[in-house]
Amino acid sequence: MTQSDALFDGRSFAAILFDMDGTLLSSIEAAERVWTRWAAQFGIDARTFLHGIHGQRAVDSVRQLNIPGIDPVVEAHKIMLAEIEDVEGVRAIPGAQAFVSTLPKDRWAIVTSAPRALADRRLAAAGLSPPSVLITAEDIPKGKPDPACYQLAARQLGWTADDCLVFEDAAAGIRAGEAAGAPVVVITATHQHPMQTPHPTYVDYSGLHATVRPDGRLQLGSASR
Repeated sequence: MTQSDALFDGRSFAAILFDMDGTLLSSIEAAERVWTRWAAQFGIDARTFLHGIHGQRAVDSVRQLNIPGIDPVVEAHKIMLAEIEDVEGVRAIPGAQAFVSTLPKDRWAIVTSAPRALADRRLAAAGLSPPSVLITAEDIPKGKPDPACYQLAARQLGWTADDCLVFEDAAAGIRAGEAAGAPVVVITATHQHPMQTPHPTYVDYSGLHATVRPDGRLQLGSASR
């Protein structure tokens, strides 16, 4: 890697922490089908809130709807079961599989707002192998944008979050990475509208590459923006 193509002024990182949905794989079609069917039971037009479900736990999205007389935990579980059944169209973000395959197994993790059963199902559907560290909704008391999920992933890898690089796509996740003190890269493959962000932004992984230095630390480079 030359200095000219190195991102973050050539800074190296102990590890890379990836969000899952919208960052390593696209599940937007399946998720929105399930949420649309679920919302119809309550006479809610899903188009009024679908933009906000991505990047956070289902139970938090349900709570934000303030539907009278329901148990958000129960409803989130129903949604999860439906999402496990419907993985049609779930696929890896272009270049994601090749990118993570270059990383040492103990130097990357996935940090997702999905429950573990759903994460496993979607990763399999997208043809992606889970890493040794996979942080899911059950592992943390608060979901994104709380930084605890990224801090936990970093600790399990043996590092601190501010020494790691975060890949994200959604506002809640970006805020979680920022709050954890980590530099952030934004993947926009599933975005329907431009996002205003100060972070480096890429459609997918096609122009990105990671280099493992002799000391084991990682540097991120880009062939083009």
